[in-house]
Amino acid sequence: MQRKVKSIHFIGIGGIGMSGIAEVLLNLGYGVSGSDIQPSDTTKRLQQLGAKVAVGHAAENIGSADVVVTSTAVKTDNPEVVEAHHKNIPVIPRAEMLAE
Repeated sequence: MQRKVKSIHFIGIGGIGMSGIAEVLLNLGYGVSGSDIQPSDTTKRLQQLGAKVAVGHAAENIGSADVVVTSTAVKTDNPEVVEAHHKNIPVIPRAEMLAE
């Protein structure tokens, strides 16, 4: 069976919970991108594993993601959340992603 979701974007990818999920998905072969307000050892590691990580939040960061995952710290007026809604890309909280 072919996966419908191939590319996942994480807003707040540098957080401990989000980065762990992102790393698992990278290891499973998913395309992973994300953004965070500042670079860190965690975001650098994810980049070394193949994730595309942007510093700062901007609408163009979501690219061609099939789904956008948010942490509890991300507000609904975040430009990436707004752009995802504009493009009809599902936006799901981290807890829901864990359930998948």
